[in-house]
Amino acid sequence: MSFLSELKSRANALQGLELGAQRDLMAGIEACEQACRTALAYLQDLCAQLNVIRPPAPGAYSLDGKSPFPALAQRNFRCDARRKMLRNAEVSDYIGVGWDLLPVTGQVATHTVSVNFPPDLERVMQRLSVGQVTHERKDLRHPDSGKLLAYVFDYQTKSRAFITLTPEHDTGCIAFRITNVGGFGVLTTTYPAAQVNTRLLDELAKKLLGQPSRFG
Repeated sequence: MSFLSELKSRANALQGLELGAQRDLMAGIEACEQACRTALAYLQDLCAQLNVIRPPAPGAYSLDGKSPFPALAQRNFRCDARRKMLRNAEVSDYIGVGWDLLPVTGQVATHTVSVNFPPDLERVMQRLSVGQVTHERKDLRHPDSGKLLAYVFDYQTKSRAFITLTPEHDTGCIAFRITNVGGFGVLTTTYPAAQVNTRLLDELAKKLLGQPSRFG
């Protein structure tokens, strides 16, 4: 074999690898788009049903782990989807579901919690942020010395919860971010796009309602 023939063989092999990578990339993009179409239709329907059922919120909600929120209900479910351009093609950017966590009684109250150690302060601040809890912070100081005694938070007993699905087109996966379901906090997990079907979404719906679920 001549040296030129050798170079041609190497070039053909590289072209084959590139074509294979392009096919894999296109397959991953299509799998993500199909998963997003399935998820969007499912979640829109789920929101409509839950807005009629008005289910209680599972789990317990507390800023400091000691003072609980009153029993909460899940209300006002909304589903939204956005798109973006990727390599000159329009694809899904994300799908989001958001809803309110409101007292079952319908009466939002103002409660107070105080902390005096940095780890407790960090925990409370994080949960206030994650839960989008309306609040005011005050520093409690000794009347004579002015020494800081505690941080006091007056907060309203309502919050928000969210689900966000973000397709990762290059890897053919769907990333899930679940916020404030069953308590304050964030759960993140990723599934191959091919697994994002009605069966998986049923498990997600069960999790929202506090039923035994294999999701995540």
